[in-house]
Amino acid sequence: MAAQFVKGSAQEHLLYITEKVNPILEALVTAVLLERPEDPSYFMLKWLCDQTKSLDGGEAQRGGGSTTEEIEACRAEINRLKERRAELLASKSGGSGGAKASNDAGEKKAEGEDNKSSKSTKAGDDESEEEEEDDDDDAPDMPDISKISRGPRQSVSAEAYGTFNVKMAFTAPVYAKEEDTIKRIKACMQTSFLFSSLEAEEMNTVILALKDKKLAPNERIIQQGDDGDSMFIIEEGELECLKVIDGAEKVVKTCGSGDAFGELALLYNCPRAASVQSRDKPCQLWELDRETFNRIVKDSAAAKRTKYSEFLKKIPLFKNIDDYEMMSIADALKTENFDSSDVQIVKQGDPGDKFFIILDGECVAKKSFTPGSEARQVMIHKSGDYFGELAIIKNEPRAASVYTYTDKVRCVSMERRIFKRLLGPIEDILRREASRYE
Repeated sequence: MAAQFVKGSAQEHLLYITEKVNPILEALVTAVLLERPEDPSYFMLKWLCDQTKSLDGGEAQRGGGSTTEEIEACRAEINRLKERRAELLASKSGGSGGAKASNDAGEKKAEGEDNKSSKSTKAGDDESEEEEEDDDDDAPDMPDISKISRGPRQSVSAEAYGTFNVKMAFTAPVYAKEEDTIKRIKACMQTSFLFSSLEAEEMNTVILALKDKKLAPNERIIQQGDDGDSMFIIEEGELECLKVIDGAEKVVKTCGSGDAFGELALLYNCPRAASVQSRDKPCQLWELDRETFNRIVKDSAAAKRTKYSEFLKKIPLFKNIDDYEMMSIADALKTENFDSSDVQIVKQGDPGDKFFIILDGECVAKKSFTPGSEARQVMIHKSGDYFGELAIIKNEPRAASVYTYTDKVRCVSMERRIFKRLLGPIEDILRREASRYE
């Protein structure tokens, strides 16, 4: 069976993933994004168990126990796998001796399973050889999950293109707008993370592709469970997101000017996760179609993620960050370009609201050691260096000013709230590295 899977065509594999796997993953990811649980692993296990229960029409049947018991068993298995991973990492860092011990243990386990398989064969002598061959094809031995190499995590919404699924040329629609309208829309889009990775030309293309949409008070624009073919940006007004909970609709979120909604159905190709309607005043919205979103916004975000992830991997500070955390950090970064030297990026004494990493060029840090004294050069920051973290970690004013040192400087920045949320695991490292400023 395993040999047959390997020999299967890429198209067959893609069809299986598209038809069988993606619907489950997309619904699961949507549920996680909506709930944002503190313990995602436990939440996803419970969600999957609940889905299995609903399909079976009763309690989970395989183990004979309740759904709660099965969840706890899965949770224990996760903890066991984490411990096993830690052991493997320790033996890897310990040299060939540790690797040999792990291999020996694996060989002994394999021998034990071979003996067990031999006994099972003897117990089934009354079955025909033909039936045994059929059973082998239908139920192949599965590898130990702790030994599977997963590799980097991939987006569940990625699309594969080949000879059977050619990516066609695309021209975005154009809806003419006045210059002041374009400025208002751009101001709204700049506050949304969805559009933070767009270059100037891409931003203009998206703005021209937006279609005017006005809502009357208490008008519903999205119905939970429907298919989604567009997303919306709010220029003016407030809308409520409602979700059916325990048989009744409840408001789970309120959106206002600058917010975007409806993107989940486009990102994950799934039904609408919640209903959306205006409140007691009219709303001015801008509608973006699925094709433009996928071809420009989504593709640009994916390219940005790959580009920044590869760059961050080269910085020692991020060497122990896993792939999922790295992608989350890459998604949160915003590009800032400076076209001349001696441009002030941060000012000594100001509150610290951003953390910076230099992509290209050099910056110089200057510090005034006494009030009114001339600032002195204290450090040169080069590509791959970072600055601005101390004011955020210590919640203190900027300890020095930073200026561009070369004519062209390109940085990426991260706001304080995102820094605290995403870079918490390496905050201790940042504190230790603070000695470089002394």
